[in-house]
Amino acid sequence: MAEFLMPENTVVAPVNGEANSGASPLGTGAVRRGPIGDIALVDGALIAANYGDDTVALINPHTLGVSALIAVPGEPVAVVTRDDRAYVSTSSFNTDAVSVIDTAAGAVLATYALAYSVTALAVSPDGKRVYAGRTGDDHVDVAVIDTTAERVGTIDIAGGAGAGIDALAVDATGKRLYVATSEAEGSALVVVNLETAAVERRLRIGAPIRGLALDGATAYVLTSDRVRGGVVHVVDVAGGAVADRIELGTGAPTQLMLAAGDPRAYIVDYDRVMVLSTASRRVVDTITVSARPSCIAVDAVGGHAYVADYSGVVTRFAVPATPMLYSDFVATDPIHVPDALELLPASV
Repeated sequence: MAEFLMPENTVVAPVNGEANSGASPLGTGAVRRGPIGDIALVDGALIAANYGDDTVALINPHTLGVSALIAVPGEPVAVVTRDDRAYVSTSSFNTDAVSVIDTAAGAVLATYALAYSVTALAVSPDGKRVYAGRTGDDHVDVAVIDTTAERVGTIDIAGGAGAGIDALAVDATGKRLYVATSEAEGSALVVVNLETAAVERRLRIGAPIRGLALDGATAYVLTSDRVRGGVVHVVDVAGGAVADRIELGTGAPTQLMLAAGDPRAYIVDYDRVMVLSTASRRVVDTITVSARPSCIAVDAVGGHAYVADYSGVVTRFAVPATPMLYSDFVATDPIHVPDALELLPASV
């Protein structure tokens, strides 16, 4: 068996013995519009990107029936949501664009045509700004779409041969944008101050980045390459350093999802979805579907996960409200209990 040298602060995430016990399937729904490229929750509904059909589907999250199909100007690549709005990046022969969709009305409100290729998408906490990562000729930047003023600005990120943007994430304050970039010498996590539109820091990651999620002062960066397979890099964003690396083993993960208030990260791999406890940093569950999974959306409050696949089917799973397992408890430090005090009899 081949042996690989692992960097410092690296842990291997073994699958917990209770794998496949946490998530149980509740039903499936066929969109019937080809492969689903991305999926997201929006104000009581699911929205799925059907990139082979130039449409997005609004799906009832309980029955998994399609309630509406909305045409978009090109192949829908990515979907992000806020309240009752969905923001969809599309790619076509003529141009890439971002469309704003009113999901309650089932209509496209506005479309912003953008230069270059849009490769990543994020939205501010208040929904007033949409960030689109773009790759041009040896240069990458982020287009900032002000949906209230209906204008587009630009933040320069990097340049160089083979440069690209793989993922975007906005922190809870809306003041920092995290940009996952790839260049000839490797990948990096770039921190942008949105108040000044200036790059504050670049943190080298190395392998190609496949996913990015934020949880307070921690960023989880998913990478994948042929040598080490999947790795989750745990980044201390305040200190600007990688605090830990979690080895997922062989595979080709493509997405990392972390729902608000849920101490579990969902990692879409080639033939399964791994559930990683961010507390114990162990894989505590594995979710499988009948076809190759493409993406996942999670309702942490309702206790449901929705896995879409390349056959155009969405499967709903019940996920436990409390992910802490027995192994998470025994891994903690022992609690010291002081000896009981012996009471002396009261003097008369």
